[in-house]
Amino acid sequence: MQRTLAGGNTIQTQHQSTVYRDSQGRVRTETAMQRPGASGVKASANAITIHDPVAGVVRRIDTQNRVVNEMTLHAGSPRPGAASAQHAFASRRAGVHRGADPNVTTEDLGQQIVNGVAATGQRITRTIPEGAIGNAQPIQSTREVWTSTELKVPVLIKTSDPRSGTTVTQLTNINRAEPDAALFQAPAGYTVRQGAAGRAMGRGAHPQH
Repeated sequence: MQRTLAGGNTIQTQHQSTVYRDSQGRVRTETAMQRPGASGVKASANAITIHDPVAGVVRRIDTQNRVVNEMTLHAGSPRPGAASAQHAFASRRAGVHRGADPNVTTEDLGQQIVNGVAATGQRITRTIPEGAIGNAQPIQSTREVWTSTELKVPVLIKTSDPRSGTTVTQLTNINRAEPDAALFQAPAGYTVRQGAAGRAMGRGAHPQH
């Protein structure tokens, strides 16, 4: 994410995640968050979450303390893949409604290879008219989404808004091979702590971009 401040100064942050998903619907997400530190050296923090609908649990792995916090997955909590599908469906429905808004335009970008896979693109442009939120001039934001025709998931999302900056989310280094089953289990030698059941815990375990 990059944000430009008044005077041309910029703030840039980067989050990188590695996601493993097997044929049984289990998902492991490893996220590294980086931002400039006080000394100018980038500081990073790693987070590992395993969403296991087979065992009915969510595991959060603390590598620093060698602890696994294991929580029961609520029966009503959707799998990450299902959540993505619901989000995509909601986005399509939103696009239909947006078509009636004179301040929102949708553009079909066609098909091209994005990050090694064939994808179809769409750009939604929204304009906030002058004075609508106290703005002296119109504000225009865009959201561009490229979705893999084979995988049915977004491989590139780019949003640009002068109020919040530019955010780019990409799915790269795609490997279709079945991941090692051990990736979805608590690591050997780690202490496993049991947590409480709850829908909120199930939702919070879903990987984020």
